Amino acid sequence: MSIRLRELIRAVRSCKTQAEERDVIAKESAALREAFREQDPRYRHRNIAKLMYIHMLGYPTHFGQMETLKLIAANGFAEKRIGYLGLMLLLDERQEVLMLVTNSLKMDLNNDKNPYIVGLALAALGNICSAEMARDLAPDVERLLERQPNPYIRKKAALCAIRVLKKNPELVEEFADKATDLLHDKNQGVALSGVTLLLAICSMQPSMVEQYRKHVPTLCKMLRGLLQGGFSPEHDVGGITNPFLQVKILQLLRVLGRGNADASDAMTDILAQVAANVEGSRNAGTAILYEAVSTIMGIETIGGLRVMAVNILGRFLANRDNNIRYVALNTLAKVVAVDTQAVQRHRATIVDCVKDADVSIRRRALELVYSLVNEANIRNLTRELLDYLAVCDSEFKPDLTAKIATLIQRYAPDKRWHIDSMLQVKSGMACVGRRVVGKTL
Repeated sequence: MSIRLRELIRAVRSCKTQAEERDVIAKESAALREAFREQDPRYRHRNIAKLMYIHMLGYPTHFGQMETLKLIAANGFAEKRIGYLGLMLLLDERQEVLMLVTNSLKMDLNNDKNPYIVGLALAALGNICSAEMARDLAPDVERLLERQPNPYIRKKAALCAIRVLKKNPELVEEFADKATDLLHDKNQGVALSGVTLLLAICSMQPSMVEQYRKHVPTLCKMLRGLLQGGFSPEHDVGGITNPFLQVKILQLLRVLGRGNADASDAMTDILAQVAANVEGSRNAGTAILYEAVSTIMGIETIGGLRVMAVNILGRFLANRDNNIRYVALNTLAKVVAVDTQAVQRHRATIVDCVKDADVSIRRRALELVYSLVNEANIRNLTRELLDYLAVCDSEFKPDLTAKIATLIQRYAPDKRWHIDSMLQVKSGMACVGRRVVGKTL
């Protein structure tokens, strides 16, 4: 007799060695094979749940794949839920047995009585469908996207359409207009799915970007409504209304504004509002500000807006969270090529990051300082870097020494300063660095 799932988990957790665990799994696998041969539908869903647990532990479960298809063909929601979960976990698109479930998926996509069964089918199709399945079931997904009044299903249909289009890019034209219709949906979940679908279409078929640029005012209106809409308990995250939708809109605006002055001008005002009004003290606000900065730097914007974006990154550098500081340094490294002067204003903060305790921040800050050095500031920056060279960790000295030596050689104002600075580097370096400076001298 097969045991319950919780009893199996308890037995596995109580094993003290790998051999004990293998014995428990082997015994339960044999019981499951016997249960599958008996064709008893009462405990099939429980057996598939245990099979998924065994699969997650890394043991073979191919002997139970057909049982998941039987659960999917059942009438009840509970059985279908376990069946579809097993389908997504135990099978993948490369297995031929997956083709046997196409008819069940089609029937569930056309289920008029239970929307949650339709949702299960869309979730499964969006996760594991092959190119053939996507081609066969695309009309059903398109119908749900266009005519289904339930926002729960429309949202899932939009996300499922992304997988369908990735498997069959030639179907983009069929979904292009239906994706833009979702932008006008009052349900924010549907709107988020629609923006995500538009991003996927633009990525798969760049020629559609020009067609979608006419929707920039609609996207700006959506973003402005989120900024000024007031408190919404349903979508509030850390005091910010639906930051997930705001981030996706900013990403889509970046794609639509890149290389087009008219589209960029249309979104300038709303980008300035985001940069000025969003509070960055929490992760949700920081994510929105980061996407706003990336969008400002990625489109054809005026200099004032770029300065505002760089100032936001400067505030990120003062944050105590190392992840935020690393993201700021990484973004500033890309911005240097666009607006070096704006980044120069935060030079002192960037140099301080070279002395940070986190080695990843130190290395990223050193690369950024390397990009900021020029003939005008070589003396000041070299002095600060040499002061740090004398006290920095031994494992960081080779990189720092090599960077300083290269900068001195490239931007030295005169021969005397060049030699004096090299001698200071040599006196403050480790043995590893002597070879670097020796070669430079």
